[in-house]
Amino acid sequence: MNKEEIKHSHSMREIVERYGFHVNRAGFIHCPFHKGDKGASLKIYPDSFHCFGCGTNGDIFTFVQLIDHVDFKEAFQSLGGTYEKPTFQSKLAIYRSQKKAEQRRRGEEKLRRKRELNNVLIDVYRDYMNKSEPFSEVWCDCCNALQYQLYLHEILNREEVRK
Repeated sequence: MNKEEIKHSHSMREIVERYGFHVNRAGFIHCPFHKGDKGASLKIYPDSFHCFGCGTNGDIFTFVQLIDHVDFKEAFQSLGGTYEKPTFQSKLAIYRSQKKAEQRRRGEEKLRRKRELNNVLIDVYRDYMNKSEPFSEVWCDCCNALQYQLYLHEILNREEVRK
């Protein structure tokens, strides 16, 4: 496929969601290209994007280039673009971009599972504290464990903000 065929076969929203971002009703996501984004500032249009916070904008190729930190050629190939005769280098670039996307997906899944377990443990320790006598050995152990889980909860939420 050439550049125009790729643009017609993939929407900007599809590419953004492929990278794990969730577009809100108004068509915005939190900008992954700058820090301190308290509200969603990156607007997703049918064929492009624009961040009202940092000014970053472009099309699907630019988005893939910025997210994966690759050049246009690798972004083009990762979106299904082909040159007339594939070379070892082009095949390697496709493999690397697919591998990087798979690693990112695994990391996000691992973080999601950690968050779920953390929330379950917080609920369990709170329930045990409510059921046990204050300042008993069980209550103190649960209180300590709960404080540790709340600390981990904060760390896990910071990791999400960085992404």
